[in-house]
Amino acid sequence: MSRDILAAGTVCWRRVPKPGGGSRVMVLLIHRTKQKDVSFPKGKLDPGESMPEAAVRETREETGLSVALGSHLGTIHYDLAGGNTKTVQYWAAEVSAEAALASTFTPNGEVQALEWVPVEAARRRLSYRADRELYDVFLRLAEHDLLETFSVTLLRHAKAEPRGEAYPTDHLRPLAATGLAQAATLAPILAAFGPRRILSSTATRCLETVAPLASSLGKRVRPKEALSQDHWDEGDLTDLRALVGKAVSRGRNAVLCSHRPVLPDLVRELILATGSLPGGYVDKAAALPPGGFSVFHLSRTRPGAGILGVETYPLKH
Repeated sequence: MSRDILAAGTVCWRRVPKPGGGSRVMVLLIHRTKQKDVSFPKGKLDPGESMPEAAVRETREETGLSVALGSHLGTIHYDLAGGNTKTVQYWAAEVSAEAALASTFTPNGEVQALEWVPVEAARRRLSYRADRELYDVFLRLAEHDLLETFSVTLLRHAKAEPRGEAYPTDHLRPLAATGLAQAATLAPILAAFGPRRILSSTATRCLETVAPLASSLGKRVRPKEALSQDHWDEGDLTDLRALVGKAVSRGRNAVLCSHRPVLPDLVRELILATGSLPGGYVDKAAALPPGGFSVFHLSRTRPGAGILGVETYPLKH
């Protein structure tokens, strides 16, 4: 029986100084040992692993580079021997100077060499048409100076205990056993996007949802009343607008954990804060099940470009 093999990877890039001043974009290509080809870091998902997790892990294993995911570049499909198919998702991934120096790569049985090449030269070096077509998406971002990005992730809290005799006060309801498992599952997926700040509603169920993520990253959670459902019920969005505006102006990867009724207004405030056009993606990005999240990618250097892309993950239970 044929099957679809899932994989994920990255197009790693960095800015390096030019001798005469300024900088240029360099892209990382890998030379694989057995296949004797030139491509990008990628690999198959481990059992139970998500695409974002796999992209970061495979990049680290093949190149020795620790990266966070930037803009989603798309998905490619191709046929394999035996009637199987392969589906690969890719993200852009900026490599800092510190990460490049910390690389632990040595030639091995899988990858024999790493090569940094100018952005304009990489396409013709790639061995496969599917990789070249994917790289065209990356090139369009580079041509419009939209490679340097940050993300704002809107997260709905995980499954909570129902309100009742045991938990009569809504904002004190904890996560159910299912919700605790969801929170543990979420931590490595959200970590793949490199959050620098974790903001949460003051409700117990939200704080417990982001606790595993904060622990894994060694970061503190910043409780924000503006993200709570109780505050939203009062009908004044002034504080919510200020919070989203500050998150955007900082230009740093952030996770905002909130509640189902608040999410549509969070998305709308994000659209307003970035001057983006509204559209059907708004409803989809806000219609999240417990533990679901949407990642909004924004330009650090061209804030007027608005939302560059949205990835929505309805966490599977």
